[in-house]
Amino acid sequence: MWHCGKFQFDLAHPLVMGIVNITPDSFSDGGQFASSAAAIAQALRLIEDGADILDIGGESTRPGAASVSAQEELDRVLPVIEGLSGVTVPISIDTWKPQVMRAALAAGASMVNDINALQAAGALEAVASRDAAVCLMHKQGTPQTMQQQPHYRDVVAEVSEFLRGRIAATEAAGIVRDRIVIDPGFGFGKTLAHNLDLLRELGKLSGLGVPVLAGLSRKSMLGTLTGHDVGGRLAASVAAALLAVQRGAAIVRVHDVRETVDALKILNALSESER
Repeated sequence: MWHCGKFQFDLAHPLVMGIVNITPDSFSDGGQFASSAAAIAQALRLIEDGADILDIGGESTRPGAASVSAQEELDRVLPVIEGLSGVTVPISIDTWKPQVMRAALAAGASMVNDINALQAAGALEAVASRDAAVCLMHKQGTPQTMQQQPHYRDVVAEVSEFLRGRIAATEAAGIVRDRIVIDPGFGFGKTLAHNLDLLRELGKLSGLGVPVLAGLSRKSMLGTLTGHDVGGRLAASVAAALLAVQRGAAIVRVHDVRETVDALKILNALSESER
């Protein structure tokens, strides 16, 4: 069982995490849901479409994105989290800032999705003090610099080793293993070749003993492979989510929830018929 606040999942079937960006500059949907009302309406639509988790973010982490203050991030996300009080799925807060983590968890979030893998001072304590789940992500560099010249000797081995270390640090801080998820960080300091290597070998990350989350939705690697701009990557995003699940991902983080849920229903039915 994977524990996410008051929610529990057995992960017999993959979960779909729906993305709600309350930002003016996210790479895919920046500005579309920048108001609290628009973000809440989008979150409710994603639940209707079948989202198992909602991931609420108030700061873009696309390559080259400028950082925002903790207060600005809180001003964006807290009204949305509070407005979604009582929904039937857990809410994840997508942040690396401990101050935002603490406030979001107090407001009702059940998970922290941290691109910095709880490395900021006070981040481990912010999550350990609650019963929230956490996603630990790998990245190389910062959003401002990460795509300039990413380099690895062996990307799969290095990402695995980093995440193994962060799992150990998280457990040492008092966060039990059944609350932890890991994310290889597709596009966060990786070239196309690095991303493809990680997707191909995603099953090796499952060997670390915690569920794997894959976030490939609408990313530039899909644009490079298909030649389509961000608005034309639906088919590629769904295909990437299915491939990630086939290679061991327990959670896929997506913009296009309904289409991904429908595709996974077919994959799940096929898997069950083969048992």
